[in-house]
Amino acid sequence: MSTEAIEDGKVVAIHYTLTNDAGEELDSSAGGEPLYYLHGHQNIVPGLESQLSGKKPGDKLTVAVPPEEGYGLPSEAPAQPIERTAFPPGTAIEAGMAFFAQGPGGQPLQVFVTDVTETEVFITTDHPLAGVTLNFDVEIVEIRDASDEELAHGHVHGPGGHHH
Repeated sequence: MSTEAIEDGKVVAIHYTLTNDAGEELDSSAGGEPLYYLHGHQNIVPGLESQLSGKKPGDKLTVAVPPEEGYGLPSEAPAQPIERTAFPPGTAIEAGMAFFAQGPGGQPLQVFVTDVTETEVFITTDHPLAGVTLNFDVEIVEIRDASDEELAHGHVHGPGGHHH
């Protein structure tokens, strides 16, 4: 096993459990494949990524990430209604789902569904975990050099990663 440390441009595999301040489990890789990400490329929340720099395989740590270094603080803007007919017929839509919409400048903008009625879908740009302190229990499983293609694309390819 590699003894190199986590630094920008490395592919890192971690096992993690994410809880909120009430101790409720929000997400976990336990019992499944580890999460692979490209360090230094904003593939994971900044507050966790910064705490993993310099760590080595086998290291375990607990990190509390404040909202400002996680999914941000909630905006004051109310959820916006969109006509249900704007979605393809038969599309199953429920609260908590995420979609990409076209932003003001034509760029993709991630939106989250907060509520659904028979005629409207309410969306917000606030991540469902905006305003939440994220508590991660993390174990570093593996570190490897990223390929040139992974570095160019800014994310992991191959096992545990993204496939084109």
